[in-house]
Parts: sequence; structure tokens; C-alpha cells
Amino acid sequence: MPVPPPPFSRSRRDRCRSSGRPSGARLAGVLLLVLLPLGWSPLRQWWLQQRWSPPAHGTALALSAPPAAPPWEGRSTAAPPWPALQWPALEWPELSWPDLPWRELPLLAAVLPVQPAGLEGIGSADLLARLRQADAGWTPRAERLPDGRIRYHYRRRTGEPPLSLAEVQWRIANPPGFEREQRQIGDLLETLARAGVRIRLEEPRKPGAAGEWDPRARTLRIRPRVVASGSADFALVLNHEAIHVAQSCHGGSLRGRPAPIGLDQTLRPEQRSVLQEPVYRSAGPLERQLEREAYANQRHLHLGAELLRRHCRLAAAASAASPAAEG
Repeated sequence: MPVPPPPFSRSRRDRCRSSGRPSGARLAGVLLLVLLPLGWSPLRQWWLQQRWSPPAHGTALALSAPPAAPPWEGRSTAAPPWPALQWPALEWPELSWPDLPWRELPLLAAVLPVQPAGLEGIGSADLLARLRQADAGWTPRAERLPDGRIRYHYRRRTGEPPLSLAEVQWRIANPPGFEREQRQIGDLLETLARAGVRIRLEEPRKPGAAGEWDPRARTLRIRPRVVASGSADFALVLNHEAIHVAQSCHGGSLRGRPAPIGLDQTLRPEQRSVLQEPVYRSAGPLERQLEREAYANQRHLHLGAELLRRHCRLAAAASAASPAAEG
């Protein structure tokens, strides 16, 4: 007589297979595969929000609306594809160098590349050499005419009175020097680079402008024709735009919205019609106030670097640098 198999002789694994019910490990794996793509991005966003809380003084970071997608994210988390998943509204900090507290976030510092800063497309020494070459055009020259008379040619800037014959001859014998302007240009270029500003010799986006400061791109653009005008004009334009950079830093960060610093806004007589030019025709009250501040102080060539050291976060220790004295 055959012996029947004992009851419940099958293993636990075989019983699960025959019953069609998945095991606990399989359920956990399925749930992990489903929930991980949904929860990873919001959780990481929440972690960044906690880690990137602005400091007490409120000047290190400028919070802005969340971007479409962070550079390391594969998809946007602003609008989840499942309406049932509601995540709290989070704000992304604006990542700008050198405003980032790298020591507090070594992981992000390793992932995000440091953006270049300073003069682009030409070295500082080459730029200063081109400016010195253009400075020679400010020395008057004498032209002898066929009838034996002498004609003098000289250049003068807007607002300058005409020169007398004696003054023209004195300038020919004593060519003007621009050593002070060259020193201030070198100091400004170095300080702007330490602040994280990119400097480009290219046409500004705003038609008719000699220079412009673009905070969102942290880029300072100067028209190439300004270089052909020599060191004095280039120093004025560079110092003017450096004041605008300091206004952005005073407003919160390098890429922040500029705010008036509180400088004197008294314009010189030849500058009073500048804000009526077409380039400022559509400017609002705040932009006009910022421009008055820059125009009224652009001739103080030491002021731009001093304001950058005072209001911007520099790559090197700002306390070790002292503002140059204006001669």
C-alpha cells in the first residue's frame, strides 16, 4: 500500500509560488522602484532648502523662483506628472560665484564648475599696451601747408574749451601722460575679477551705450571703440560700470538687483543732458537714479575699486587691499 505524502510537505517558497502571492522582498523592491523616482527629487530639493537657508545678514544669497530644472537633474520637479503628489513650494537659491558658501557645501562645490571671471579675449598687459598706443593720439600735431603756414590738429573731449595756440604748442612740447589712469585701470580689472565679474570688449546689448553691466550674466561689456579713445576714456567707462557692479552687490549679491548706494548725485554741467539721450529714453526712476549715481562719481577713479571692496565678496581677503589714492 503506497504511503501518501505528509501534509504541508512543500516548502514556504513553493507555497508562495503556487498561491500567486508575491513575497515581501518583491513587494519592497516594486515599491522602491516606483517611489524612488517620485520622491528623490523633492527630497533632495527639501534638503537643499534646509542647507541653503540664507544667513542672518541676508546678503550671501539671492533667492529667486525655481528654475525649469537644475543642471544635474534629468527632469523638472516644478510640475509633478501625478496630481495626487503635492509637494511644498520651494525656492531655489541663485548659484553665483563667489557668493556660494563653498565650505558649507563641499558636495555642490565639487559638482558645479567654478565660472571664469576677469578680462576675456585679451590679457591685461595687452589691453594696457593698446590703450597707451591710443593715448598718443591726444598729443597735438603740426601740419605744414604748401604755402608755408602751419596747421595744428588736436582732440578735445565733450565739455572742454578750445585750446589757444600757446596751449597747443605747450602740449606738443609736453605730451599728456596717462600713468594714473593706467594704474587705476589695472586695479579695477583685478578687483572686478576677484569679485567674479566677466569683462568683455564687445558691443553692449543696449544700443548706443559705451558700456553696460549685466548682473544676471555677471558680465561687464565695453564697446571696443572705447579702447581706441585711450586710457582716460576707458578708465571713465570702466569706473562707471564698476559702480554699477557695486550697486548690485549692495542690493544683495553680485547677480542681485542693483540698489542705490547713497553716493552724491550732483551732475556736472556737461552731464545734465546725458539722461535725456535715446539710450535712457525708456529708463524708469530707479534706473535713472542708479545712472545719476554712476555719472556723478565716475571721475573719482579710485572710487570704483573701493566700492567693490566694500560691498562685494572678493575671492581674496578684501581687508588686505587698500584703495588706491587719487592723484
